[in-house]
Amino acid sequence: MPTSRLIALLNAAHGLTHYSLLILPTAVLSMAMPGGPFGADYGKILALATGMFLFYGLCSLPQGWLTRKFGRRALMAAFYFGAGASLIASGFAVSPWMLAATLALAGVFVAIYHPVGTALLVEAAADKPGRAIGVNGVCGNVGVALAPMVTAFLAVRFGWHSAFVLPGAACVLLGVLWLRLPSLDGHERRAGQKFPPIPGHLVRRAVIVLLLIAAASGMVFNGFTVLIPKLMQERLAGSSALLPLAGLAATVATLCGAVTQFTVGRMIDRMTLKRVFLPMALVAAPALLLLAFAQGFVVVPLAGAVAASVFGQVTVNETMTARYIAPALRVKMYSVRFFVGFLGAAAAPPVIGWLHDSTGNLASAVLLLAVCSAVTLGCALFFPDRREELNPQLWGALPQPAE
Repeated sequence: MPTSRLIALLNAAHGLTHYSLLILPTAVLSMAMPGGPFGADYGKILALATGMFLFYGLCSLPQGWLTRKFGRRALMAAFYFGAGASLIASGFAVSPWMLAATLALAGVFVAIYHPVGTALLVEAAADKPGRAIGVNGVCGNVGVALAPMVTAFLAVRFGWHSAFVLPGAACVLLGVLWLRLPSLDGHERRAGQKFPPIPGHLVRRAVIVLLLIAAASGMVFNGFTVLIPKLMQERLAGSSALLPLAGLAATVATLCGAVTQFTVGRMIDRMTLKRVFLPMALVAAPALLLLAFAQGFVVVPLAGAVAASVFGQVTVNETMTARYIAPALRVKMYSVRFFVGFLGAAAAPPVIGWLHDSTGNLASAVLLLAVCSAVTLGCALFFPDRREELNPQLWGALPQPAE
């Protein structure tokens, strides 16, 4: 099968994964109204996404076992058709409980992508995973960036229902294209290829850093993408009539992250991971501190700096797994890492909603994200800086300490 077709569909799946998670944070600005079926409380409607993010994390954990039982082709088909049908159902929700249930079901299916799709992508990219992961990250962040703008446009022009139904239909269509691909046998065999003998203490150190990063960055990444439409509305628009302006500003800021991921993807094929990771980690906390109190259009470049740092780190984190974890164990490692990260991600909507409703603004929520980003900085300082990452054959020349 042409590898380019496989990678193209995986990239589209990544974009739809993040897009689908961020429909409600913008649609809520149109859904919240006195006398409406969901009420007028922003925080309470946003909290309806909690189940989606929770299952997004919980259901990533068994993907390694499900891959062995059903195969990655079947699981990716379930992703496309299950997520698409769930989003369409969300568009027809007539009560808070119905919306919460359909979004939670969507979370079950979109949980498939990162452990399964990322492992497939890394194996298809062979010995140059950085560039492929970078492009894949761009596609994911294009989904993040388009969600506020497209959702705002659809909600204003056609009603909030269309903001769920149309992306769901696109996901189902991609599922049809996925089923038309030939067998994945060649990529399944690649998972068993020989991997260099990396010293155990370095692998353990890398795994510890990966899991700590996952816990902190899950809250930061999801929290930032959830609050950015509302933050832009508060700091820029101030009126529901200017909802498309807030959505456009959020999109511009988020696209900065997409550009960074593409650049980082190329850099990490030529540089050690720590030398790329550390400068980005140094940016996030100060930028978030400033963003907590900034007003006016200055929030756009500040949000862009945060997006560049936070989203660029994602590409580095994906490559950490590719460089330090053997192919046969990657789906399992991705499952565990995304499970830990998505637990933090699941906490973001209710915590942000509660902080907003308690204080009347998003300043305290942004400050919380700044604290979490400081943990990521500590992880960047602790991560190994090894030239063997760029030439895996050198791992075999190292003395292997007794375990």
